[in-house]
Amino acid sequence: MIFDQATASVRMPDSPRFRTDANPGVTPALPAALAGALAMAVAMGLGRFFYTPVLPAMMAGLGLGPTEAGWIASANYAGYLLGAVLAAYGWAEGIERKVALLGLLATALLLLAMGLASNVIMLAAIRFLAGLASAFVMVFTSAIVLSHGLAAGKPWVQSSHFGGVGVGIIISAIMFGAIILADGGWRAAWIMAALLAFASLFVIHRSLPRDVVRIGPAKKEPPLLWTPALLALTFAYGVFGFGYIVTATFLVAIVRDGGGTSLFEAGVWLVAGLAAAPSVAAWWPVVRRIGLSNVFAAGCLVEALGVAASVLVPLPAGPVIGGVLLGATFIMVTAFGLQLGRQLAGESPRRALALMTAAFGTGQILGPVVAGYLADWSGSYTWASLAAAAGLLVSGAIVLVFGKSTA
Repeated sequence: MIFDQATASVRMPDSPRFRTDANPGVTPALPAALAGALAMAVAMGLGRFFYTPVLPAMMAGLGLGPTEAGWIASANYAGYLLGAVLAAYGWAEGIERKVALLGLLATALLLLAMGLASNVIMLAAIRFLAGLASAFVMVFTSAIVLSHGLAAGKPWVQSSHFGGVGVGIIISAIMFGAIILADGGWRAAWIMAALLAFASLFVIHRSLPRDVVRIGPAKKEPPLLWTPALLALTFAYGVFGFGYIVTATFLVAIVRDGGGTSLFEAGVWLVAGLAAAPSVAAWWPVVRRIGLSNVFAAGCLVEALGVAASVLVPLPAGPVIGGVLLGATFIMVTAFGLQLGRQLAGESPRRALALMTAAFGTGQILGPVVAGYLADWSGSYTWASLAAAAGLLVSGAIVLVFGKSTA
């Protein structure tokens, strides 16, 4: 979903590409972190996840069923997967900032296009391109911002940067609630999101550092050595992608299906964002105590409980529990899973993370499609959510087993 190829390049303090000594080319940590957080809020919080709160109103307004909604969602995840893979090939070396800003501009234009389109095929095409753009923004802003944080010796930049995803979800929930109170429709919601993205682009353009902090060329990695542990993790990571994305896509639709009000829908999405924003920083002390594999498994268990609660516990408690537990886990499990993969990859972290991203992206693409068909077949989101919860438990169990075996 979120932390793919960029993490291979920017989260390795010993990498030969990045300086850790002070130098005049390093942007101060705070402006770099704020620019990164805002970019992530636009590209991910709005560009990728604004679909979730707007979805029920779109379904009602356009007569879409869960299957069509699932296909539109999966198109976005397919575009994101393609963008993440393309970004790994080195063609943007030296022009990361330009590509990131163009991706943000495309995100704003595509948000606007969502407010004007009605045809399912056109909506899917727009969402595919939005996924592509958001991947470029994520990869290249992360490469820039995190390299400056490392060079400045400020590890908190990473948490602030990726916390922007949660901030974007918070902003989108508040904005959607305001539109509901103003009796605006779903088209107005997309247009307002586009205007917010355009305004944010001006701030990001002024604050985003001009280049990645690097020394020398990137080293060519040797062929990846597949160990049983790395194979297990890669498979588990794909299953996690399937499990988390069902609720991340349909949480607000679950509220609508259960008879919740539009304001309650926005409130549930708000609590998910409030839990997501500090999640990476909040789980770091736990990682230090019990290790990455145990935290990955614990996060999957916690998230599975939330996913199941969202459909098994009646309103208002069920979706609120689901939103809080989803927000508190999905970003950190994604991030720490890749850190674990990097540890297991030996001298080939970029290759391993690329393949883990592919597995994760495949799970993301399949999740909404399978969930949509199950919802149409059963008449509710219960079976789809329980299938997602089961997938999360399987993912956590696999990592827990191989984590113990390699301890």
